[in-house]
Amino acid sequence: MKGQRGQPGQPDQPGRPVQPRSRPRCTRLRRALLAALVMTSVIAPLSAAAAHPQIPAPAPARIGPVTPTTLDSAYAANRANAAEASRMAADHGDRSRAAAVRSMAAPSRHFLSFDARGSGHAVEVFGDLAKAAHLAVLVPGSDTSLDTYDRFRTGALALHERLGPRAAVIAWLGYETPGTISPEVLTTSRANEAAPELRSFIGELRALNGRARITLLCHSYGTAVGARAASGLDISDLVFIGSPGTGVDSAAALHTRARVWAGRGGDDWIADVPHTRTDLFGTTVGFGTDPVSPAFGARVFAAGDGGHSDYLKPGSVSLANLARIVLGETREVTRG
Repeated sequence: MKGQRGQPGQPDQPGRPVQPRSRPRCTRLRRALLAALVMTSVIAPLSAAAAHPQIPAPAPARIGPVTPTTLDSAYAANRANAAEASRMAADHGDRSRAAAVRSMAAPSRHFLSFDARGSGHAVEVFGDLAKAAHLAVLVPGSDTSLDTYDRFRTGALALHERLGPRAAVIAWLGYETPGTISPEVLTTSRANEAAPELRSFIGELRALNGRARITLLCHSYGTAVGARAASGLDISDLVFIGSPGTGVDSAAALHTRARVWAGRGGDDWIADVPHTRTDLFGTTVGFGTDPVSPAFGARVFAAGDGGHSDYLKPGSVSLANLARIVLGETREVTRG
């Protein structure tokens, strides 16, 4: 996918330098690539749907507005729901889902919400949500579901350990993420659906803890979700990591008072994705300006040489900088 940028050449003949490739041709190549991605991605979701029939699960636990005094009862209700979901999945013969959900019913797990129907939704808390001075909300990218949740949780745990007791981390799997190979992953359709849910959730956090600084950390496709939700959101910082683009052309277009950050690891394949938008078959495909480019206008932080899934890896440059942003230690952030 990675194209070669033409290098200045020596003239073929005196006074007649080699002409660079024209911008229209580059645009045609990008559109052709996007068209190929759309056409090849249509097959995978259809075959996946046939291979994974609907797994039975209970309706989410009925929980009223969560307050500091009702947090424990909410956690208990969601653990009980996870236990029931595990039993139903086991009776259905899906051992993988049953095992994944069974672990979520452990006494040490704290879910603000839980829904095992379909690919599943889960919002898990690490730390003391009501008393924390800093709250970090993680928004995942494509292919994150209850079946793949552990890798998302691992990153949340690493961030919480790095932040220490002054902060709480919330792993927000509050939307149906697109598949990495699917038509939806090339458009903002899932992000458009998820944004109202994310805005509502941030409002609930404010009701639970009105003193804390809230940082929204969005990864990969999740950056489009964060961008759609950003306008007027009561957060201190908005961070894009490993972004294919956000669906807007600049940080100013987000209409947020939050500081906007962006980072990308040196070995992240997302750098090879064309950062463009185009109309294709009546649908806008692509996400536009690269958030780490000067044209976007974000504060770019150093993310080390890691890959697409390494931003929250213990000991990494990116994790250290993300923790500094969450804690408000912005002068200590190393720039990219």
